[in-house]
Amino acid sequence: TGGSSSTMSDRLQRLLLAALRSPLDDGKARPPEGGIVLWNAFSALSRQRTWHAHGPNPIPVSEVEAFCRLMRLPLEPKHVGIILAMDRAWLDHVMASMKTSTDKPGRHVSKQGLTPALMDAMFP
Repeated sequence: TGGSSSTMSDRLQRLLLAALRSPLDDGKARPPEGGIVLWNAFSALSRQRTWHAHGPNPIPVSEVEAFCRLMRLPLEPKHVGIILAMDRAWLDHVMASMKTSTDKPGRHVSKQGLTPALMDAMFP
């Protein structure tokens, strides 16, 4: 049954990656029913990601571990691998879109207006 479990997790990873790429292309997320827990975990972790001057940082494994512990979410290593694969796909998309931006190469300009709350968030 080890082979079938691996095959199922591989299939789940492929479906989740396809669902992740879909909204990046057309704005409509279609996560598979069996991957909702992983989808929600990735979404929560992604919202907490840090950024540097040239773009987003990957989600550290330590953050995944802390999230699972705090949320009492018992993920197996293969599930963490799927979340990290989703993160790589998201990062690849963001970095590719930043390179093709009409702005200076490697520079991403937000469409969000500058507000006092945003300044407070940027410079605590």
